[in-house]
Amino acid sequence: MATKSLNSNLHKASQAKKDEFYTQLIDIEKELKHYKKQFRGKVVYCNCDDPFESNFFKYFATNFNALGLKKLITTSFTKSPIAGGQLPLFEVKGLKPKGKEPFKIELNEVTDTNADGAVGIADVKWLLKNDANIATTLKGDGDFRSEECIELLKEADIVVTNPPFSLFREYVAQLVEYKKKFIILGDQNAITYKEFFKLIKDNKLWLGYDNGGTKWFQVPDDYDIPTESRKKIENGVQYFSMGRIMWFTNLDTTKRHEELTLYKKYNLKEYPKYDNFEAIEVPRVLEIPMDYKGFMGVPITFVDKYNPDQFEIIGLLADKREKSDALLQGIPTYLDEQHKKYVGAIVNRKATYARIIIKNKKVKK
Repeated sequence: MATKSLNSNLHKASQAKKDEFYTQLIDIEKELKHYKKQFRGKVVYCNCDDPFESNFFKYFATNFNALGLKKLITTSFTKSPIAGGQLPLFEVKGLKPKGKEPFKIELNEVTDTNADGAVGIADVKWLLKNDANIATTLKGDGDFRSEECIELLKEADIVVTNPPFSLFREYVAQLVEYKKKFIILGDQNAITYKEFFKLIKDNKLWLGYDNGGTKWFQVPDDYDIPTESRKKIENGVQYFSMGRIMWFTNLDTTKRHEELTLYKKYNLKEYPKYDNFEAIEVPRVLEIPMDYKGFMGVPITFVDKYNPDQFEIIGLLADKREKSDALLQGIPTYLDEQHKKYVGAIVNRKATYARIIIKNKKVKK
């Protein structure tokens, strides 16, 4: 039993380290600048953020008044492998900066404590250093699924964070269960998760603004990065690059109401039909034909351009990897409950990557 428990703990520690991606402040600023009006008068909760390290906390704390926040809540997780292990972002009264105890910070106001005529990082530091009522040790481990963190979630209006990728399904399910608004980071492949895709299809979740290019995340010093091109060290801090990380939200955006410009016309040679589903293959989003009125299969990157007034999402065709895994288990993958006989998208007997089936609402029948 002792060996089993030890192995279990080691696995959890290893998984926690794999999930420990600290978002850069510049990436947070580039995305959140688009939602300023929607933050006004709201309680914001960062429930996967050690304030000693989190740039989400730093962003909201220093912009508390500029955003017109009602309250900012952040909670730390005791199993974080780097929580308090580096130089703390702030010195917090009543807490041990080098300790591992989970805690919460609640800011109800940030005033000009140093009387320099502006409210900023220096005022936040002063509050945390001198006001013992702001920081409180948690009874549990600070896990977002814990009872006390769920109680804080109930109080929140908007949740903003970079959640653990290994628990992404469970994390989003919790936000949906408690009917919370959110802006979170996640892997692009989450689009193909059955439960997650349904939210996109039903227009209950969509992509944010800044989804292009590569994002660099701070990781622990002993995090293994085998590919040198995805690794960099600046000022003694290690960063890991990830090129398919997206912002997901259910706050309205101007982007999702922008119409995608289409310039190509349909022809049979360029747009073959699938062998196993009545739809045409569109290999690139920008090549969606302007005049095709039937079903079309497009790459999952389409979601970043999706305008629900222009297109209708019909369903998802699994890719060849999912097909192989599922067939090994004797479980077929398919478009939906009405199309169980379809097993992924196949063109000329060759399977494609995952395809979203769409229809152009603007094309007249």
